[in-house]
Amino acid sequence: MPEVDSQKRHDFVASVEREYGGMLRRFLAARLRFAAADTADLFQEIFLRLLRIKDPGSIRNPQAYLYTVASHVLHQHAAGKAASPESWDPIEQLPQLESQVHPDPAVEVDWQQRIAHLAEALEKLSPRACATLVMYRCEGMTLEEIGQRLGVSRPMARKYLTRALTFCDQYFQESGGL
Repeated sequence: MPEVDSQKRHDFVASVEREYGGMLRRFLAARLRFAAADTADLFQEIFLRLLRIKDPGSIRNPQAYLYTVASHVLHQHAAGKAASPESWDPIEQLPQLESQVHPDPAVEVDWQQRIAHLAEALEKLSPRACATLVMYRCEGMTLEEIGQRLGVSRPMARKYLTRALTFCDQYFQESGGL
């Protein structure tokens, strides 16, 4: 009998992946932005959790269930990163941007210079202001989410963001732009 249950679970997961897998990848990618490796890992974790369901026939709306599981996995992922906010370095995000290849060498050189200029600016910010700016602009996080990750209030997260934006604006105006 367990083999039949196992086959039912595999069939259920395969059908959910076929029908909603593309949407789920876009959902995760939009929330994780430049963390492509995280997207793939979380996608796999979601489907591993679906395989653990004892009775997939009891799920009335597979899409809603899938996104509920995905939300929980994303929340746990964010909580894991929040456990050590000081160890998270936004500058480490830059190599992922730098790895994008442009067909025109002139565009590639310009792109590399802009990234180096951005890295200079980010290094001059306080760690929390830099992290706030990257989380807000690159990861699309809200001020509430940023505050939770950094362990500060929403108003404090807003202050960090304001400081970072003001600094970057002045930095790029003084140095000739991004």
